[in-house]
Amino acid sequence: MISKDLSTVGKVIEEFKAAGLEAEQPSNLPEKEFGNTRKDAKRILVPALGEDSGGRIFEFKNKQDLEQAKKYYDDLGNGNQMLFSHTYAKGNFLLQMNGDMEDAQFNKYKEVMDKIIK
Repeated sequence: MISKDLSTVGKVIEEFKAAGLEAEQPSNLPEKEFGNTRKDAKRILVPALGEDSGGRIFEFKNKQDLEQAKKYYDDLGNGNQMLFSHTYAKGNFLLQMNGDMEDAQFNKYKEVMDKIIK
């Protein structure tokens, strides 16, 4: 694994794949999804979760904007269990994944982020 800080969403996705994790068909997110506060963001598909399921990885300009986005996803899940999603923040990066993913699988994505993001 690379020990220096990675600076792009694309690099994080590459590292997920290198670790054997699903992060397929990265695509740009619509501007309405925190477009005014993020530096970059991609939607990724995780075929094991079903068709059109997966998550998002964001890189924010600052910690405050990241925390607002994380709170948005966490509050959605607290208000309605059907809207639950996993979230994990490291550096200025936020990973948001479909709540159908098992905790143990989500932890593997977190481990990759911990290794590559300072």
